[in-house]
Amino acid sequence: MRDLLYPLEAFAVMAAATLACRAFPFLVPRRLQESRRLRYIGDNLPAAVMLLLVVYCLKGTAFSSSPYGAPEVLCVALVAALQLWRRNSLLSIGAGTGLYVGLVRLLGR
Repeated sequence: MRDLLYPLEAFAVMAAATLACRAFPFLVPRRLQESRRLRYIGDNLPAAVMLLLVVYCLKGTAFSSSPYGAPEVLCVALVAALQLWRRNSLLSIGAGTGLYVGLVRLLGR
Protein backbone atom coordinates (compact mmCIF):
# COMPACT_ATOMS: atom_id res chain seq x y z
CA MET A 1 0.00 0.00 0.00
CA ARG A 2 2.91 2.35 0.77
CA ASP A 3 4.27 1.88 -2.76
CA LEU A 4 0.98 3.18 -4.16
CA LEU A 5 0.81 6.24 -1.90
CA TYR A 6 4.36 7.48 -2.48
CA PRO A 7 3.82 8.69 -6.08
CA LEU A 8 0.56 10.36 -5.07
CA GLU A 9 2.24 12.12 -2.14
CA ALA A 10 5.11 13.23 -4.35
CA PHE A 11 2.67 14.56 -6.95
CA ALA A 12 0.74 16.45 -4.26
CA VAL A 13 3.92 18.08 -2.92
CA MET A 14 5.02 19.09 -6.45
CA ALA A 15 1.57 20.50 -7.23
CA ALA A 16 1.52 22.50 -3.97
CA ALA A 17 5.01 23.88 -4.61
CA THR A 18 4.09 24.87 -8.17
CA LEU A 19 0.89 26.56 -7.01
CA ALA A 20 2.76 28.42 -4.26
CA CYS A 21 5.41 29.66 -6.70
CA ARG A 22 2.77 30.87 -9.15
CA ALA A 23 0.58 32.52 -6.50
CA PHE A 24 3.41 34.19 -4.55
CA PRO A 25 3.74 37.32 -6.75
CA PHE A 26 0.02 38.05 -6.37
CA LEU A 27 0.07 37.60 -2.60
CA VAL A 28 3.11 39.77 -1.88
CA PRO A 29 2.29 43.17 -0.35
CA ARG A 30 2.60 46.16 -2.68
CA ARG A 31 5.42 47.68 -0.59
CA LEU A 32 7.58 44.60 -1.14
CA GLN A 33 6.77 44.53 -4.87
CA GLU A 34 8.07 48.10 -5.24
CA SER A 35 11.30 47.38 -3.36
CA ARG A 36 14.48 48.60 -5.09
CA ARG A 37 16.36 45.53 -3.91
CA LEU A 38 13.77 43.16 -5.36
CA ARG A 39 13.75 45.09 -8.65
CA TYR A 40 17.57 44.87 -8.76
CA ILE A 41 17.41 41.11 -8.29
CA GLY A 42 14.73 40.81 -10.97
CA ASP A 43 16.81 42.83 -13.42
CA ASN A 44 20.11 41.03 -12.86
CA LEU A 45 19.18 37.45 -12.00
CA PRO A 46 18.42 36.27 -15.57
CA ALA A 47 21.87 37.32 -16.80
CA ALA A 48 23.55 35.70 -13.78
CA VAL A 49 21.69 32.43 -14.38
CA MET A 50 22.68 32.44 -18.07
CA LEU A 51 26.32 33.04 -17.11
CA LEU A 52 26.23 30.12 -14.68
CA LEU A 53 24.74 27.88 -17.38
CA VAL A 54 27.50 28.84 -19.84
CA VAL A 55 30.20 28.16 -17.25
CA TYR A 56 28.59 24.82 -16.38
CA CYS A 57 28.40 23.81 -20.05
CA LEU A 58 32.04 24.71 -20.70
CA LYS A 59 33.50 23.16 -17.53
CA GLY A 60 34.31 19.83 -19.19
CA THR A 61 35.81 21.32 -22.33
CA ALA A 62 39.37 20.16 -23.09
CA PHE A 63 41.15 23.26 -24.38
CA SER A 64 44.53 21.49 -24.36
CA SER A 65 43.72 18.71 -26.83
CA SER A 66 42.22 18.59 -30.30
CA PRO A 67 39.83 20.19 -31.30
CA TYR A 68 40.88 22.63 -28.52
CA GLY A 69 37.34 23.60 -27.56
CA ALA A 70 36.61 25.06 -31.01
CA PRO A 71 33.05 23.70 -31.29
CA GLU A 72 32.08 25.02 -27.87
CA VAL A 73 33.65 28.46 -28.32
CA LEU A 74 32.21 28.92 -31.81
CA CYS A 75 28.75 27.91 -30.67
CA VAL A 76 28.79 30.19 -27.63
CA ALA A 77 29.85 33.06 -29.91
CA LEU A 78 27.11 32.24 -32.43
CA VAL A 79 24.41 32.03 -29.76
CA ALA A 80 25.53 35.32 -28.18
CA ALA A 81 25.69 37.10 -31.56
CA LEU A 82 22.29 35.83 -32.67
CA GLN A 83 20.72 36.72 -29.34
CA LEU A 84 22.12 40.27 -29.46
CA TRP A 85 21.10 40.68 -33.10
CA ARG A 86 17.65 39.06 -33.28
CA ARG A 87 16.58 38.73 -29.61
CA ASN A 88 15.01 35.37 -30.47
CA SER A 89 15.88 32.62 -28.00
CA LEU A 90 14.50 29.82 -30.14
CA LEU A 91 16.63 30.90 -33.11
CA SER A 92 19.75 31.33 -30.97
CA ILE A 93 19.45 28.00 -29.19
CA GLY A 94 18.46 26.12 -32.35
CA ALA A 95 21.30 27.55 -34.42
CA GLY A 96 23.84 26.97 -31.64
CA THR A 97 22.73 23.39 -31.13
CA GLY A 98 22.75 22.69 -34.87
CA LEU A 99 26.21 24.15 -35.31
CA TYR A 100 27.53 22.23 -32.30
CA VAL A 101 26.19 18.91 -33.57
CA GLY A 102 27.65 19.61 -37.02
CA LEU A 103 31.06 20.61 -35.67
CA VAL A 104 31.28 17.64 -33.33
CA ARG A 105 30.46 15.28 -36.21
CA LEU A 106 32.93 17.05 -38.50
CA LEU A 107 35.81 17.54 -36.06
CA GLY A 108 35.18 14.59 -33.79
CA ARG A 109 35.47 14.57 -30.08
